[in-house]
Amino acid sequence: MDGGSNSGNIGGIMNNKQRTMLSNKSRVECVRNQRKDSENVFIRQGFSESPDLEFEYADTDKWAAELSEIYSYTEGPEFILNRKCFEEDFRIHVTDKNWTELDSAQHRAHAMRLLDGLEVTAREKRLKIARAILYIAQGTFAECASEAEVQHWMRYNAFLLLDVGTFSALVELLNMEIDNSAACSSAVRKPAISLADSTDLRILLNIMYIMVETIQQEEPMDSLEWKAARDTFKTELGSPLYNNEPMSVMLFGMVTKFCSGHAPHFPMKKVLLLLWKIILFTLGGFEQLLNIKVLKREELGLPPLPEDSIRVVRSMRAASPPASTSDLLEQQQKRARREHKALIKQDNLDAFNEKDPYKADDAREDEYDNDDSENALEPESFPLERDEVMPLPLPHPPCERLSFPKGLPWAPKVREKDIENFLESSRSKFIGYTLGSDIDTVVGLPRPIHESIKTLKQHKYVSIAEIQMAKEEEYQKTPLSGGEEIIDMCATELLYQGILPSLPQYMIALLKILLAAAPTSKAKTDSINILADVLPEEMPTTVLQSMKLGVDVNRHKEIIVKAISAILLLLLKHFKLNHVYQFEYMAQHLVFANCIPLILKFFNQNIMSYITAKNSISVLDFPYCVVHELPELTAESLEAGENNQFCWRNLFSCINLLRILNKLTKWKHSRTMMLVVFKSAPILKRALKVKQAMMQLYVLKLLKVQTKYLGRQWRKSNMKTMSAIYQKVRHRLNDDWAYGNADLDARPWDFQAEECALRANIERFNSRRYDKNQTNPDYLPVDNCLQSVLGQSVDLPEDFQINYDLWLEREVFSKPISWEELLH
Repeated sequence: MDGGSNSGNIGGIMNNKQRTMLSNKSRVECVRNQRKDSENVFIRQGFSESPDLEFEYADTDKWAAELSEIYSYTEGPEFILNRKCFEEDFRIHVTDKNWTELDSAQHRAHAMRLLDGLEVTAREKRLKIARAILYIAQGTFAECASEAEVQHWMRYNAFLLLDVGTFSALVELLNMEIDNSAACSSAVRKPAISLADSTDLRILLNIMYIMVETIQQEEPMDSLEWKAARDTFKTELGSPLYNNEPMSVMLFGMVTKFCSGHAPHFPMKKVLLLLWKIILFTLGGFEQLLNIKVLKREELGLPPLPEDSIRVVRSMRAASPPASTSDLLEQQQKRARREHKALIKQDNLDAFNEKDPYKADDAREDEYDNDDSENALEPESFPLERDEVMPLPLPHPPCERLSFPKGLPWAPKVREKDIENFLESSRSKFIGYTLGSDIDTVVGLPRPIHESIKTLKQHKYVSIAEIQMAKEEEYQKTPLSGGEEIIDMCATELLYQGILPSLPQYMIALLKILLAAAPTSKAKTDSINILADVLPEEMPTTVLQSMKLGVDVNRHKEIIVKAISAILLLLLKHFKLNHVYQFEYMAQHLVFANCIPLILKFFNQNIMSYITAKNSISVLDFPYCVVHELPELTAESLEAGENNQFCWRNLFSCINLLRILNKLTKWKHSRTMMLVVFKSAPILKRALKVKQAMMQLYVLKLLKVQTKYLGRQWRKSNMKTMSAIYQKVRHRLNDDWAYGNADLDARPWDFQAEECALRANIERFNSRRYDKNQTNPDYLPVDNCLQSVLGQSVDLPEDFQINYDLWLEREVFSKPISWEELLH
């Protein structure tokens, strides 16, 4: 910053006497100029005071937005081609009416005719029929006058196509295209792959995506037949009906084949979007996850959840972004005239004058200010945080204050292990001996310890994972007397069994694509090409076409990041509920595939720019582009972009990736140390600039777990962040996260042992539950029946048969037999 660097140079040239002679007036002028310059810079960078982002986290965006994202803008001309293919075939059978004027019986008859046409061997004919079916799935838009009408017919047509068996036929065709070695080898040899190489696959995936996305949308006006069809379709998608495996496993196979380089023409964005929507449809979204969790706790006899986490997060309010440099410099001047000026370290403020953007950022972040929203919730703030360091908060209207409850948003939790550790240390201190895992005996302990134990037990929380791990340990200890495990063959269990043999490859493939789609990734020759379904056959020749393609490519990458982040998060959450070792198996392979540094690399960018990116052209989005007359696009209109406060998909992706990072590191000290080693604290603190409560919550959670390892100086200079963690993140009653005391579970020499022990437990679980061939011979039943033993046919070696007479003489005839002993 110019003002900062100039003032630093002046200070170095002048001696002490000259510095004291500098008048107060000139100093005020200097600060005023610095404020003006720094405010302009901060406004340009997007760090100025801004309202909370009106973002509501959900399973998906609005239906129309999700439908439009399956298409690239370069696919625009194909809408007309689909319509032409449909009308050519339709007019052969129906000459005097449009599709929307037919009755349901006629609709069904024509759909059946088209379905029969998919079975022809000629590729060109089959492709035309597939385009005609795609046009029906797109809502026969040429006969509609509005977007709402298109969506109405899309819904009707999707259920019609499902009813006549279109989806099963499409799956067979998709299988055929996946195994099409000629297309694969042709694509491998091509130097540049374009849209034309994936035409067949794109048409099939478009129809399947529209059907899944449309049918899973529940509407109150749906008929009983549609509801029954939806439930049946959901069951079929999650069952091993397609090649004896769920549909999701087939799509995972496409992902790995693409990443291996054997099928570079696969349209990966469409595959990932369809995979995400099938997982979401068959396993359920976040509301369904909460319902499953409540039911499982009831079945296991556990107390109900202390609160509805979704509702708590939605009611939270975001903290304010970091204060501007000018405000901090003005406060420094005020503090210089106060007696307790020693409270603030001068070197923290000098950091603002560094030219290095990372250093400047970190210094600003060290003074992270959360005064507006924090003080509304906090009964008493730290003395340094009220008016000594930061400017006074702007008063909120009374109605905003009244809408938020006082106190902390989350009920505190305590694990049984925490109570055991507390009692063990108390007994060692006051009595001189310990009683192991006994948490009931309090004899000899002082009265305050009794009260502490009572409070801890009131907030004791037993998770489903703890019960599952205890049961698994019991099965391993007593394989015979433990009884047969009853496995609920739900959609999650079926999916896990389907992906188990190749799960490591699936995770590596997803992370490879995520890395290629991340905005921080640099183009490398060995990286995979994820743009096969967005690049046109002929590259743009004008500035406008180039700009449009640039927007399309960026949008394409954003959608891929959104799909992968949602897939990973959904799988982790569902596997954790189904069985904790399924979750741990997937999480460990993500960690082995460097998921943690990859996510940190993703966030090591200007995250505000990413969230407010304008990589969309609304007039080209489906169904707007097929209903309305398209205005003329200009370079200026493309450069201006959409006038939105934020990009929904990018904010959704960021929150998902933060949640995945939380899932991977929670209660894992070795992985927490990875966050410290990769210097994640400044990266995560930059993400706090986004004024969205849910995103800030997960950033603060990640900062909380590593706070004790960051050192006293970091905690001292980041009291605002510490305060925000205290207010927004759930408390563990004896967790000294803020003080950095020695943690028994976090000894550095135990990190490797921790991961190895977890891996051994996972392998034992998978072997016991899924590997039926690897049964221990010691546990097999023994055959004691004389007849069955003598009746077995035994293959004797050839040399034994030749010398059989000698063996009889030596082993049988020459040895005396005492028959009397047999009688006894």
